[in-house]
Amino acid sequence: MRPTHTDLAILRTLALEAGAAIMKIYEKDAIAVTAKSDQSPVTEADLAADAVIRAGLAKHFPDIAVLSEESPDALPRDTALFFLVDPLDGTREFISRNGEFTVNIALIENGRSIAATVHAPAINATYIAAECLGAWRHDENGTALALKTHLQTEGEPLRVLASRSHNSPETEAFIARLPAPVTLIQSGSSLKFCTVASGAGDLYPRFGPTSQWDTAAGQCILEQAGGLVLTAEGEPLRYGLDLPLRNPSFIALATPALRAML
Repeated sequence: MRPTHTDLAILRTLALEAGAAIMKIYEKDAIAVTAKSDQSPVTEADLAADAVIRAGLAKHFPDIAVLSEESPDALPRDTALFFLVDPLDGTREFISRNGEFTVNIALIENGRSIAATVHAPAINATYIAAECLGAWRHDENGTALALKTHLQTEGEPLRVLASRSHNSPETEAFIARLPAPVTLIQSGSSLKFCTVASGAGDLYPRFGPTSQWDTAAGQCILEQAGGLVLTAEGEPLRYGLDLPLRNPSFIALATPALRAML
């Protein structure tokens, strides 16, 4: 499948609608939180956004299967084309009300994330990207800005993104080994990928647990802006129903040139 600008506009609209549903709950005085079977938190906002996205995808892309964190229907393991959805990425950020949470929708084909949107409703920022089309950031007025990663020059500090809620000793050890001065930027959800994609960061190492729906949309945004996401073996991070839902460790890079530092 070759995604079109029309496809991206639909995904962006669905993400905006899901974000509106999330913000109605975010603005309440109290947010009810329950625990899933893996003890991760879930709120009514997760479920409300999931319903909006599922209904929209069923309407506009009825022939494409959907795997969502909040309604993980069993799909055939050989399904090559499907949507991968995290209706509210950064639930802990949502609960703590720091604004660093996103809506993630990615279209997966043969292991690659080929079209995606990441929407951060609390800060009115929306990112979209697709193979052969490029990547953009839409601001609160809907103005689109093309994204391009930053090519580091000699002597510049490395701007390293780290999770605000899920940092790990492995991440700290990795940062300590880098052969350049480091500026640490802490952030939540898939916004870390988008920060690198927009040229405001250089590296995002992740050694803590993530699932496929956490990373697929952000990876697409970053790759179409000029970056890449590699596993510890140096291979691109891939997606699929034939793979574990839990991702391996990975490092997101602004440019291929940064591989020499790893």
